[in-house]
Amino acid sequence: MLLHSLAFSLAVKRVFNCDTAHISDECGLSVSIHTVNSKSRTVYVCSACGDSTPKWQGQCPACQAWNTLSAHATPKNTVRTGSRPLVEAGATETLGSVATAEAPRLPTGSGEFDRVLGGGLVAGSVTLIGGDPGIGKSTLLLQAAAGLARSTAVLYATGEESLRQVGLRARRLALDDAPLGLLAETDVETVISAARAREARVLVVDSIQTMGTAEVDSSPGSVSQLRESAARFVQFAKQSGTAVFLIGHVTKEGVIAGPRVLEHLVDTVLYFESDAGSRFRVVRAVKNRFGAANEIGVFSMEEGGLREVKNPSAIFLSRHPAPVAGSIVTVAREGTRPLLVEVQALVDEARSQNTRRVAVGFEGNRLALLLAVLHRHGGVALGAHDVFINVVGGVHLGETAADLPAILAAVSSLDDRPLPQDLISFGELGLAGEVRPVPFGEERLREAAKHGFRRAIVPRANAPRKGIEGLEIVAVERLSEALEALRQPART
Repeated sequence: MLLHSLAFSLAVKRVFNCDTAHISDECGLSVSIHTVNSKSRTVYVCSACGDSTPKWQGQCPACQAWNTLSAHATPKNTVRTGSRPLVEAGATETLGSVATAEAPRLPTGSGEFDRVLGGGLVAGSVTLIGGDPGIGKSTLLLQAAAGLARSTAVLYATGEESLRQVGLRARRLALDDAPLGLLAETDVETVISAARAREARVLVVDSIQTMGTAEVDSSPGSVSQLRESAARFVQFAKQSGTAVFLIGHVTKEGVIAGPRVLEHLVDTVLYFESDAGSRFRVVRAVKNRFGAANEIGVFSMEEGGLREVKNPSAIFLSRHPAPVAGSIVTVAREGTRPLLVEVQALVDEARSQNTRRVAVGFEGNRLALLLAVLHRHGGVALGAHDVFINVVGGVHLGETAADLPAILAAVSSLDDRPLPQDLISFGELGLAGEVRPVPFGEERLREAAKHGFRRAIVPRANAPRKGIEGLEIVAVERLSEALEALRQPART
C-alpha cells in the first residue's frame, strides 16, 4: 500500500510541479519525499536590454531591437539564496522620516579617481568599470584596492588571472606590502562567502564576465549568467554595506558586453577612454547615483602604474611656438570642472566633386549643420572645400559650447590667418545665426584667465557684469558679430 501511495504522490508532483510530496500508509506511517526539479526551459534573452521572451522573434518586444534574441536554458524552479525577508504590510516610511544625511565617503588614495566617484567610495555602492583590453582597468583597481586595504578590509577576487599573476603586477606597482586579500575564484557564491568571512568592506571582481552561479544552466559570460551574477553582487552590497567594483569587458563598439540591464543594476558606470598610442587615460562617469555624470579623471600610464594628472588642461593645450591658422582654444565643461582644450580646423579645396566633412572628437552631423549656418548667416561658403575638425588630446566634446570655436577655427584656416594664442572662445550657434549662452559661463572665463588668456569671444548672455581682471571679453549676439570681432585687433 505504501508503494501505491508513493507512486500516486510522485504522479501528483509531476502534474502540479511541486517539490515535496507527503504520503502515509494505512498504519499511519508517514513519509516525506523532497525532490529537486532539474528540468530547464529555454528562454530567449535580448542582448540589448536584457528582456526575456518564451519564443524567438526577429524583434525584441521590449526595446524593439532586431536580431538580438538568443536562446538560454533557465531552471524552472530557481531558488534565490540570501533574499530579503518580505516586508510586512504597512511597514512603509514617509519622505520626511528618511535620513537625509550625506553618506560618508571612503578615499581611495587617488584624487582623480575620487573625483570621478563623486568624492570617494560610498558604502554599499556597486561600480561597473569598462574599457578596451590592456587599457588599465585591473591596474587602476589594484592600486585603489591596495590603498583602501591600508585602512579597511578589502578582497580582490580574480577569475581571469592566477594569484601569482596578480602578485607579480602588485610587485611591479610597488604594492606587494599592502594587506590586500586575494582570491582566484569564478563562483559567485564562493566569492560572496569569502567576502563575508573576511568581513570585507570593499570587494573587487575581475571580471564579471568570468563569474557564474550553479543555479543558472549556462556558461559564464552568457546573458543570463551576467544578469544573475550581477544581481547577486548588487544584493550582497546592499545587504552588507560592502562597496563592490565590477570590471566588465567591452564589445567592438566600445560598450560593456552583456545586456544593458547590467548598467541599470549598478550605481555607477565608468568607462576608460584613450587614443591609440597615447599614454594618457581618461576615466569618465557615464552614470553616477552619488555624484555628477560625465565627470572625468585623467591619468598617465607609466612604468609604475597609473599616475593622476592634477592639471588636465596642461596636457590638452599644445602651445605652438608661433601662431598657426585653424587653431583656437575653448573651455569645455566636463562634469564639475572646466577643461581647456584646443580645437583645430583644416579647410582645403576639394579634390573631387564629393566634399568631405570629417570630425574627430566632435559630432559629425553637428559640423554639417554649423557649416550651413556659416554660409547662410556668415557669408562664408565652404561647399567646394573639404573641412576637417579635430579636438586635440582625444577628448570628445559632446556639448554645444564648441560650436563657435569650431566655426572660428574653420574661418581662420580658410583665410590662412593665424589667431592670437591668447584668444579663447565658446558658445552655441542657433540655426538663425544667433550665439546662444552656455552653462557656467563665468566659471569658464575665470579658468581661461587663470591660464593666461587675455581675450575671449563669448555669447553676450555669458559676459559677467563686473568683468574679469586681465581678460578682455568680447560679447556677441550674432555669428556675423563674432566674425567681425575675429578680424579686429585686440585692445592694448
